Amino acid sequence: MKRVVVTGMAGITSLGSDWASIEARFVAGRSGIRRMDEWDRFTELNTRLAGPIDDFAAPKHWTRKQLRSMGRVSRLAVGAAEQALQDAGLLGNPIIRDGRMGVACGSSTGSTDEIKAFGNMLLNSVAEGLNANSYVRMMPHTTAANISIFFGLTGRLIPTSSACTSGSQGIGYAYEAIKFGRLPLMLAGGAEELCPTEAMVFDALYATSLKNDAPHTSPRPYDNGRDGLVIGEGGGMLVLEELEHALARGAHIHAEIVGFGSNADGQHTTRPEVSTMRRAMELALEDAGIEASAIGYVNGHGTATEQGDIAETLATSALFGPSMPISSQKSFLGHTLGACGALESWFCIEMMNRNRYVPTLNLDVIDPRCGELDYLRGELRTMHNDYVMNNNFAFGGVNTSLIFRRWS
Repeated sequence: MKRVVVTGMAGITSLGSDWASIEARFVAGRSGIRRMDEWDRFTELNTRLAGPIDDFAAPKHWTRKQLRSMGRVSRLAVGAAEQALQDAGLLGNPIIRDGRMGVACGSSTGSTDEIKAFGNMLLNSVAEGLNANSYVRMMPHTTAANISIFFGLTGRLIPTSSACTSGSQGIGYAYEAIKFGRLPLMLAGGAEELCPTEAMVFDALYATSLKNDAPHTSPRPYDNGRDGLVIGEGGGMLVLEELEHALARGAHIHAEIVGFGSNADGQHTTRPEVSTMRRAMELALEDAGIEASAIGYVNGHGTATEQGDIAETLATSALFGPSMPISSQKSFLGHTLGACGALESWFCIEMMNRNRYVPTLNLDVIDPRCGELDYLRGELRTMHNDYVMNNNFAFGGVNTSLIFRRWS
């Protein structure tokens, strides 16, 4: 078995695209949520809240040829991957192109502009807006494929299109590929572009926030006054590396990945199951070879939906007990779907290394139906932990849990 370390990290979010900018917003308690006036034309969509990245643009050095196969979701993924490679000292290094590096990445869906164009063909019998790259921008594995092609990666390609666990499964499967000696380097993560259709998915389930005139008061994970989730967008990527390979090239190591657990509820497409959520965490602990008491902080999925918040906190409390610190950064970013597992893993590592943990924004009164835990509220909390856990759960009953160890 090989040991797996994180040597590069990056993300693009509504709070910024570097840790200093993002942490400043965390400290100030300022979210990236705003009212989407441009959604007013969708009269049957109830929510008007989202966490958009208003200032994102493709870097000027990207060529037209590179861009033509990338919709917004792939551009977010490739942008985060480029920054992660730069952080790892591997951008432009020929070792990433000789078969030693692969990619594991996903999103809930491909770019929806292309889906709209294909839909227009079916509805109106015209091919307006369609071209040779339309399917590539739309396909479920568009993020993984575009990363591989953009950087010339010829190792294995693992697409993880599993909604809200796309990013965490990407990291988990990349970790396993290295752990079992298949290759020494992987780019891993996920991305999502904002689309009103994604808001409509949850709107139809009566699961979106309707605090349209008070955007900074929502979402409210774990709060008794929550009224639903808010959709966001972003991209997050990690560079994972076999330990000896990283040491041999003198790489800076951010953290070690020591555990990954993933399973399925096998019961219902949208209703989470406490027992299998808990089992996913136990699988990660077993993989890491540590006891539950070793974990010092749990980064919760925290979508601010009633069923999700209650189920995940009951599972977490049953495993770890009432003194386990927990928080959710979705309160700042909204639910970034395919990107959340990767972004929240990045945040976990940054918080662990800096001993400063971000609270849940807008958590005023804890829902008494949630599990008994140490919910972080108010200011950032100072804690020293050697192990942190990041949990994500998705439609279809997909559960994931990742464990990161401090590197010293």
